[in-house]
Amino acid sequence: MLSGWGVSQDVLESAELVLSELVTNALRVRVPRDRQVGVRIARSLIDGLLRLEVSDAGSGRPEVRAPSDEEAGGRGLLLVEALAHRWGVDEREAGIGKTVWAELKAPDIVAEPDMRKVAAVMVRAGQRVRVWGEWRNVVSVRGERYAGGGPAVVLSLDEGPVLRVHAAEPLTVRGGGDSTPLA
Repeated sequence: MLSGWGVSQDVLESAELVLSELVTNALRVRVPRDRQVGVRIARSLIDGLLRLEVSDAGSGRPEVRAPSDEEAGGRGLLLVEALAHRWGVDEREAGIGKTVWAELKAPDIVAEPDMRKVAAVMVRAGQRVRVWGEWRNVVSVRGERYAGGGPAVVLSLDEGPVLRVHAAEPLTVRGGGDSTPLA
């Protein structure tokens, strides 16, 4: 995907390493067994930034450590901090866990298609989602559990009833940050 966006080889290699470190951390977080790790890759043409996001259902916030020479691990966020323009942690809009993100400078990045498919848990307020054969604006997003115990996402839309779907359900979305400046 990144090479299709015109990202240079240096940025591509840094992005692969940063994403690998973020996913590894997310997979190590203690979470209920039915929770999934989400990955989102976005870009800002205006700012020339590539944004990598990894979401998990775990609580807590990752911290940069200073491991001793004898320790085999604990250097992942040091790498992220060194390679990224900036990075941080946000609460997930659906209320389940957090999203750790990193932005890399990518001045040669190019535009992307108008729409894409994402897991419901990755949908954000302000995006448009295709439901019931039409595009609807997402007003708010929250997480809950089905009576049977699985994770659900509830989308409040500008028209019609709320949409309640499994967190992993693929939805077609437009907008919501990829073509607007990143905060």
